[in-house]
Amino acid sequence: MPETQDPHVTQPSSAKFVYDFTEGNRDLKDLLGGKGANLAEMTNLGLPVPPGFTITTEACKVYLESGTEPAALRAEVSQHLDALEQKMGKKLGQADDPLLVSVRSGAKFSMPGMMDTVLNIGLSDASVSGLAAQAGDERFAWDSYRRLIQMFGKTVLGVDGELFEEALEEAKRAKGVRVDVELDAADLQNLVAHFKDVVAKETGRDFPQDPREQMDLAIRAVFDSWNTDRAKLYRRQERIPGDLGTAVNVCSMVFGNLGPDSGTGVAFTRDPASGQQGVYGDYLQNAQGEDVVAGIRNTVPLADLENIDKASYDQLMQIMETLETHYKDLCDIEFTIERGKLWMLQTRVGKRTAGAAFRIATQLVDQGLIDEAEALQRVNGAQLAQLMFPRFDLGAKSEMIGRGIAASPGAAVGKAVFDSYTAVKWSRSGEKVILIRRETNPDDLNGMIAAEGILTSRGGKTSHAAVVARGMGKTCVCGAEELEVDTKSRRMTTQDGTVIEEGDVVSIDGSTGKVYAGEVPVVPSPVVEYFEGRMHAGADDADELVKAVHRIMAYADRVRRLRVRANADNAEDAARARRFGAQGIGLCRTEHMFLGERREMVERLILADTDADKAALEELLPLQKADFIELFESMDGLPVTVRLLDPPLHEFLPDITDLSVRVALAEARHEKHENDLRLLQAVHKLHEQNPMLGLRGVRLGLVIPGLFAMQVRAIAEAAAERKNAKGDPRAEIMIPLVGTVQELEIVREEAEQVIAEVEKTHGVELKLTLGTMIELPRAALTAGQIAESADFFSFGTNDLTQTVWGFSRDDVEASFFTAYLEKGIFGVSPFETIDKDGVGSLVRNAAAAGRATRPDLKLGVCGEHGGDPESVHFFHEVGLDYVSCSPFRIPVARLEAGRAAAESKGSDSR
Repeated sequence: MPETQDPHVTQPSSAKFVYDFTEGNRDLKDLLGGKGANLAEMTNLGLPVPPGFTITTEACKVYLESGTEPAALRAEVSQHLDALEQKMGKKLGQADDPLLVSVRSGAKFSMPGMMDTVLNIGLSDASVSGLAAQAGDERFAWDSYRRLIQMFGKTVLGVDGELFEEALEEAKRAKGVRVDVELDAADLQNLVAHFKDVVAKETGRDFPQDPREQMDLAIRAVFDSWNTDRAKLYRRQERIPGDLGTAVNVCSMVFGNLGPDSGTGVAFTRDPASGQQGVYGDYLQNAQGEDVVAGIRNTVPLADLENIDKASYDQLMQIMETLETHYKDLCDIEFTIERGKLWMLQTRVGKRTAGAAFRIATQLVDQGLIDEAEALQRVNGAQLAQLMFPRFDLGAKSEMIGRGIAASPGAAVGKAVFDSYTAVKWSRSGEKVILIRRETNPDDLNGMIAAEGILTSRGGKTSHAAVVARGMGKTCVCGAEELEVDTKSRRMTTQDGTVIEEGDVVSIDGSTGKVYAGEVPVVPSPVVEYFEGRMHAGADDADELVKAVHRIMAYADRVRRLRVRANADNAEDAARARRFGAQGIGLCRTEHMFLGERREMVERLILADTDADKAALEELLPLQKADFIELFESMDGLPVTVRLLDPPLHEFLPDITDLSVRVALAEARHEKHENDLRLLQAVHKLHEQNPMLGLRGVRLGLVIPGLFAMQVRAIAEAAAERKNAKGDPRAEIMIPLVGTVQELEIVREEAEQVIAEVEKTHGVELKLTLGTMIELPRAALTAGQIAESADFFSFGTNDLTQTVWGFSRDDVEASFFTAYLEKGIFGVSPFETIDKDGVGSLVRNAAAAGRATRPDLKLGVCGEHGGDPESVHFFHEVGLDYVSCSPFRIPVARLEAGRAAAESKGSDSR
């Protein structure tokens, strides 16, 4: 028999694990990662890219699965390194003229700062003097060497980075300078010796002097960085699959720290915060790339480069135009200038704010670079939801204490905290916090996620804080230099001496860069004003963002197949939903109509011993009818799905503990308590250990005679009155919690009799439909039978998720969901995004079985998944007719329904 293949072996020995930059292209992101694929693409375009090669994600996968590199990898790396050495005319670490390389991670999806990079690989005690001689700059050589030891020590050898930072700060204090560029060659040579001592003390070994050992260890460290806690956390946050692995890019070094005619920068072809066209980015003279993204030294605007080095600036502008036209999108570019020569180190489609995404998409349509269908794919529902958040009321009284760079828009208010641990701890206690740091680094990711917003005193639009915040849609102000941040004392001091202590409330405006003491009031966003109908996109003074949103929403509405309804229980919510674009009500929860004074009537009804006591039904009927008249009027001409009463029984019974205490006190005082005692006995009789799985829904309607009949009559009479008033009521009656077709048949028969009586009495024909909510696994599994008595199905995915998983949502979300998310059991809560494999499978099969029985069966979903972007795509795929969600999420569902249609059309055409 042939041997069974080991499932852990992902590549045969003949696989190619290393690609030269000249061999790849941008379509190979799965294999070469985003960085490697784009370096290859720029090389193919003839742009000035330093030569190098990429180790594939497949090599990383083998390493992560087996704990060792593929057997063929070392030889392939040697072959490509040899070719690189021949091209450059020098060898890695050569004593008199060393070739130095960077080793950088590059996954398929951008994960800024989450994985590892090491620059200046190849420097050693033997080659540092050769580098100094070749560069004619001893200071540069020792600066490059100290950077290598610092990055290698932290990234590869696991040394605490603070030990290097403290040594650097001490060297600057001893010299009496503020920034590292003011340290001379002797200072840096002493710092190298100190750094080497730190490495030896912390690791028990000397800093490696063999250049090839440095490179091999750095490659392995990049592979390992795929599974660091911060990388896993970022992937969960951004929903990036954990099995992709990272590529490794080995690139010949070019140096931006050779003096004032050298430097490094990051550029955007458009403003990633607003989407406006222009010159955007940061530049730092006499620096390497890590200095810019780390935010350690404050940069100058990219436009200043024109005065510093006009030739390089002009060439960069030309390259930026080339790249944007080629990629047909906003590009994020890293570059270095080495003694007046421009080198391109990276490009990628840049992360952007929600507002920028909508503006850029429509700009590119106007420029003829993309069509409307592609523009629709360039935005998403999560971004639209961000645009609907409130913003600060600029007319309100406020105390501005500083101003920085508007890095990521939004209005964020919270208590000041100065480290990530406190941000997470306070956030979990229900506090809203603003994370304040001098600069952030990848280890701050937990705190950045927990915070309402991020404020830093250093760094620009391309710093770690800015890039990560934009990617997460988090409000961020960077580079607020006038604010002195003291993380050790947990305080921030303004220029006028005002001190903000930890716990003090601050407000930050990511759209203007302004920082305020205290809480600033907020007002609705212009996008919400547009959806509410108070702002018209066609008006002369309409906001550009509103115009962009309107254009994309109009296209989404034209192409989408899924209709979008609202979950609404009263006329006010229904009217707002209609303004937001709802095409009906997919769920009216009638139990919400029985709160307040009406609750006592339902209580009497449930506890009734005789039919005489059920006079409560007659009291409820006109009240219910009035509710439905208002609802049908608000949604005239559109369908309204009314779910019959479906409360857990305990919601309409007196609290058993309160009632017991009341009876006990009455007995102790020898007071009359017959009614309370009778009530307590009835409550004991009906008390349920798990009310969510007890007497509710259709069961309640079958056990309490006349209850559902009263509701159906109220619906029918309301519809009849609206019809006689020349209205167009389109009611759909939904029977909840059905588990077997027999339950539905009994309720349907009674309902049809009531409807016929009302039609006869009012002399009208009511085209009322009767269907059921599929919210139990058995209902989904027997959907073919249930469809025989149903005009429609509406999937109650909240309860379906609870019953499929065996979860009580209120209990489990507070107890162990956080642990499940951290351990990777869930990528996202199944109550937030539908569990496609479990719950989704039942929905898919029930839809197919129902339609097999009744081809014209209408199918919808009324759980809150109906407003979740990813879930909407699933519902489109399985062929539902509509989704229903809360009014505020209707625009998101409309947009995603359009995106799902455009996406599936694009897939079909391919």
